Amino acid sequence: MPDNCMGERCIPCHGGNIYSVAAGLRIPERKVLDFSASVNPLGISKKVKAALRKALKSLPAYPDPDCTLLRRQISKKTGVPEKNIMCGNGSTELIYLIARTIKPTKALIAVPAFSEYERALSASGVKQLTLFPIEEKDNFDLDIEGFIREMRGADIAFLCNPNTPTARILNREAVLSIVKHAEASNCFIVVDEAFMDFVRDAKGIAEEVCGNPRLLVLQSLTKFYALSGLRIGVLFFHEELSAALAGNKEPWSVNTLAQRAAATALNDKAYAEETFKYLAREKAYVEKMLRKFDIRFYPSKINFYLIKDERAPVLYEELRKRGILVRDCSNFSGLNGSYLRIAVKTHRENALLFKNISSILRKNNH
Repeated sequence: MPDNCMGERCIPCHGGNIYSVAAGLRIPERKVLDFSASVNPLGISKKVKAALRKALKSLPAYPDPDCTLLRRQISKKTGVPEKNIMCGNGSTELIYLIARTIKPTKALIAVPAFSEYERALSASGVKQLTLFPIEEKDNFDLDIEGFIREMRGADIAFLCNPNTPTARILNREAVLSIVKHAEASNCFIVVDEAFMDFVRDAKGIAEEVCGNPRLLVLQSLTKFYALSGLRIGVLFFHEELSAALAGNKEPWSVNTLAQRAAATALNDKAYAEETFKYLAREKAYVEKMLRKFDIRFYPSKINFYLIKDERAPVLYEELRKRGILVRDCSNFSGLNGSYLRIAVKTHRENALLFKNISSILRKNNH
């Protein structure tokens, strides 16, 4: 159901739709507090703003279809050769590209997870789709051995790490074990690392694609660098897939501003350090307030929390009426209406969220 109604409870496909909420409440979009999209609370950096202003003069020309400068910067950061890197209009475009290129018959997804995996596979004509449950009784930690067993016979498997919406993280050794078994089973494995940048000193597995023709790794430059409105994602792949991926990709999907902004952001080490310090402080505050209101939350090392509470439906609706969005997780496989996902935002915004939660809970206790 689209996120465009204000009456009965809506179940959005994604977070971040401030536009329909603003229209429904008849308020300016800037007045909507959006905790449903998990984006860096610092916003875009000063360096990126300067780069965007400078890039405006380049807009009459078509963007570089090969994203040469950006791929060079990504290569420097990750150690992956430029020939093994492709950029897209957000990682979502690349998810659909993967499905369209591989055209799997049998697919596997560890769920709950990003809904576009399933939609992309369905659009590609997949015949058999297995949803492997990551269960609450296991604290939403993946049953690695069970997932490996399910990969046998599958053409492709999707694994999100850190996972959304649960925020749980598999260590590198565990992911590499899954990747190894996927290759042995002749199964493509897609590892989505969209939120990995939020884990200090974390090391993803992008460089592993060079030696493994069955591995594809996705990363996002929109979340950590607050570039959601520009849309920029990255795909790492083995050179055997180069021609097939390029042949299925639309040209010029990454605009000039997105390319310049992302290339600049990757070099902004001061911004990254400030982000880690800011989030550490705010996460401590958010966890304290969740405990204060006796709201269960699951451990998170990144910039959002999955929470569970029987009062979640009331909180979702009442916050929405006040122009505050949280992510209703009832349309995630394996979850229901008692789950919400909330992003960690600025201290002012976080304080407003909990001030309103307090007001709603007091009101509904009478």
